Amino acid sequence: MILVLFYFFITKTRKDENTKKMKKNNYYGDFNLETVEGKRRRYQFEELSKKIIGAAIEVHRELGPGFLENIYEEALKIELSEYNLNYDSQKEIKIKYLGTEIGMHRLDLLVEKKIIIELKAVKEFADIHFAQLRSYLKATGLKTGLLFNFSRPTLEIKRIVN
Repeated sequence: MILVLFYFFITKTRKDENTKKMKKNNYYGDFNLETVEGKRRRYQFEELSKKIIGAAIEVHRELGPGFLENIYEEALKIELSEYNLNYDSQKEIKIKYLGTEIGMHRLDLLVEKKIIIELKAVKEFADIHFAQLRSYLKATGLKTGLLFNFSRPTLEIKRIVN
């Protein structure tokens, strides 16, 4: 019993320390961006991406790996609301070919009508996951998408710019 309590205390302390380090170092989205003349170059929707990534990290921190995608989607919707971000869930988009509607895609989340979020709970990303997000971007005419894999011990994040 003492050993279990000690393990819990050490684990909790490490999590708290890591959270402080992550916030101090602006971990929530301060990716290695190229610099131009000593200034960090920003990409379109960088601030929005940071908020979304921060929300996803919070969800992963609370739930951890092992759930189905729809569980993470519901939790992320709650977290996005906490960040005061507008989103559409399971938004249907029409696919057209030569002006004729030929099918539908369903987006996991569309945040602020600017960034598509595709959620996965898989062992590892496959090429098809990237292709799927790129096809969503092409069909909507949007430029930025975020791909999250919640099944890893650490949330896996990929940003796709079309």
